[in-house]
Formats: sequence, C-alpha cells, structure tokens
Amino acid sequence: METMAHPYQHLTPDLVLDAVEACGYAVNGRLFPLNSYENRVYQVGIEDQKPLIAKFYRPGRWSRPQLEEEHGFVAELESAEIPAVGALPMPGGGYLADYGVFTLALYPQRGGQAPDITLPDTLFRIGQWLGRIHQVGARRDFQHRPTIDPVRVIDEGQRYVLDAGFVPDDLVAAYRSLIPDLLDAIRACQERAGEVTIQRLHGDCHMGNILMREERLLFVDFDDARQGPAIQDIWLMLSGDAEEQRWQLGELIEGYEQFNQFNPAECHLIEPLRTMRLINQAAWLAWRWDDPTFPMHFPWFGQARFWSDHILMLREQLASLQQPPVRPPGP
Repeated sequence: METMAHPYQHLTPDLVLDAVEACGYAVNGRLFPLNSYENRVYQVGIEDQKPLIAKFYRPGRWSRPQLEEEHGFVAELESAEIPAVGALPMPGGGYLADYGVFTLALYPQRGGQAPDITLPDTLFRIGQWLGRIHQVGARRDFQHRPTIDPVRVIDEGQRYVLDAGFVPDDLVAAYRSLIPDLLDAIRACQERAGEVTIQRLHGDCHMGNILMREERLLFVDFDDARQGPAIQDIWLMLSGDAEEQRWQLGELIEGYEQFNQFNPAECHLIEPLRTMRLINQAAWLAWRWDDPTFPMHFPWFGQARFWSDHILMLREQLASLQQPPVRPPGP
C-alpha cells in the first residue's frame, strides 16, 4: 500500500528560496537548515543584506488566528521595549505569508549564547524581564490559543501512546496504573495552590529560548505561547537539587517582583507542570512519528528501554508531587 508523503517532504530547498523571494527579498541561494523539529527553520542568504531566518510552521498545528495571536503578543512586547525577537512585517501586512500548503514568518538573524545561570545577576535580570513580559501578558487574554491544563494534557497524551501501541505490551500495566495516581496527586497540588491568575505567557521559557548577546538578553521562539499561571515561565529555569532550585527561584522571583507581584502559592504547581511536560514530550514524539525526521533523530523512542526509564521517572515524579514544593528563600 502506498503511504502518503508528509508535508515537510515537499519543503525542498528550491521551495524555501522561492517562498522567501515571494515575500519580497532577493535571495542569493545560500540556505542553511537550523535545529528545529516541530517546525522547519532555515537561515536564508539575502543579496547585499544580512541573512534572514525563515520559519515554516507545521501544517495543521496552529490555526491562522492562533498564529496571528503569537505574533501580535510579541509585537506588544517589542512595543513595550522588551527584548523579544519578533517577526518582520510582510509586504501585504501582518507577519505571516502563505506559500503552497505552508505558512511562514521571517525573522532578523540574532546571534547569542545561553545565559550563565550560575551568576545571580543573570537570574535576577531574567526575572525582571519575565515580570515585564507578564505585565504585558496580563493586559488581555488570548482568544484562540489554549490554556495550560495539566490534567487534560496528561490524559490525552497517555491515551494516545497507549491506543497507538507505543508502550510495549509488558509495560502497559505499569504505565497505565501510574496515571490515576499522578492525576490525583496533581489535583491535590492544584487545590493547595488555590485560585491563581491565568494570563498570556511565553509558554516554553527554558534557557534554550533565551540568548545573551553583548550583555543583552533576548527572548526568542514564542511558538508555544498560551494562557497559564506565571510559574510556567519560571520553573523551566530551575535545575539541580532542591537547594540549588530554591536559590535559583529566589533570584528569579526577586527580579520578577521589581515589576510584578508573584503569588508564592503557584509553587505548588511546579511539579504538576513538570509531570505534564514529561508525559507530553513522550506523546509529542508519538504524535509526530509520521514525520520521517522523528524516527531518524529519535530511534530510541520505540525501544523498551525508553519506556522502562520513562515509567521510572514518572514514579519518581509521583513522589515529588507528594512532597512540599520548592519555594524561594523567605525572610
């Protein structure tokens, strides 16, 4: 039986160059693919100018209104003089263009390195900018982008990997039995957190999406922007043991509160959000398995060792959900 080609198999170098040229730029033929799996991103050479970054969105992932909300949010941040890297305006207006089945955005090239989070000043500065980003995010709600919901995401993700047969037969019972306990523990954490403010967020604000360039921080890749609690843009910065995370969180919140109030009850949501990310990453690989680049770059996903390690991590995560949360140092 003939299998249907994935849309990205049609995204040839010539199509990329033609699409950028159709946006009004004279390409010089130089093309360099950048590391991206969810979308496809390229550095494209432009005659007598610096290269541009062309981002081709995965067909079917976001609706047009959802993509427009992403770019509108980043434009608001730039207008507030927040160092977020937004797309370039298109000749026909807006920040998006269509070429064949693809929707694309073009960005100025921005270099930089990952921030050194061992320096207290770096975390403090990141916290300051996050406080300002959330100030802007609180002005209005997204109308089309989703709201973070760990219970829903975990339930949908685990159902998919089980129904699609990704979990080895001898591990299905162990995996399936963990989910109700995880969801119960998450609901308990949410009850302890109480009512929290939901607002527009970066959504995936880890250190890979922050660049340091000439001592200036740059926030990039708002592809996962959505509604959620402020802690979602903070907890991904944390690493190391509990004491290290406590110190890191303290530096981030101290900077954050220069511009915005932080609700410490949101710390109860750190482990639910971490659990959601663990399960969603596995489900994401399963959802994208028809994209030929995924089996090529993640061959271990279909192996029993991955799932046994994944189940072990989820058991450890269940224990973390039942412990007091990491909190910033108090007075």
